[in-house]
Formats: sequence, C-alpha cells, structure tokens
Amino acid sequence: MKNEIREVISTNDSPTPIGTYSPGIKTDNLIFTSGQIAINPETGEMVQDDFASEIRQAMDNLKAIIEAGGSSMNKIVKITVYLTDLKNYDILNRVFSVYFTDELPARSAVEVSALPKGANVEIEAIALVEK
Repeated sequence: MKNEIREVISTNDSPTPIGTYSPGIKTDNLIFTSGQIAINPETGEMVQDDFASEIRQAMDNLKAIIEAGGSSMNKIVKITVYLTDLKNYDILNRVFSVYFTDELPARSAVEVSALPKGANVEIEAIALVEK
C-alpha cells in the first residue's frame, strides 16, 4: 500500500488561523484550503472597505496558501464561496473575472447567516498540485 502524504501548508503571506484548523492541507495531488476571509496578513485586521475589497483580500489569502503548497491559481478545480448576502453575487462575478479568465473552476456560492469576525464573504478552494 502506498504511503499517503499529508502536509500542513502555512505561510506568513496568509493570515494566522483564528481557530483550530490549518490554512491548507497538501496531499499527493491536491491542495485543500480552509475558508479564507478578508484578514490582512500583515496587520491581522479585517479589510472591510467594500465587498469587492473583501473578495480580493480573501482571494489573495487563498493564492498565498495555494502557492505555498506548490501550486497556482490556474490549478484550482473547485471553489466554494459563502456570502452573507446573495445580492452581492454580481460583484463576486466581476472580481472573480480578474482572477479566472480561461479555464474556470467549478464553483458553488451559498448564502449564510453569519461568518467569522463579521466577514461578508468566505472562500475555500481545492487545487491540483503542480507537477
């Protein structure tokens, strides 16, 4: 039987976890990120200028974790987005169109009643490991 590889991913370029979880887990061929909210990793403060800024910070946090795991944004195969208000769905699509242009990942967007630290959006991803 093949030994399974399970490696914790962490980087100073993403926020310190605010709970009992790892920022990301790398297996033989996949990276799983924990949900990322708009915490600026340099200040530890929430970015709440506007909804688009929150999405960009959460995506930058995801990018840092995925890259620390040896992959890249274009290797994301699935994204799950949690929103406190689905009325922001069009803004989500506009911001995502900057991050994803060619082969789009599969995506789910779910409205939830609340998110940690009063965030309006939380995003998690699954990516292929670069070979």
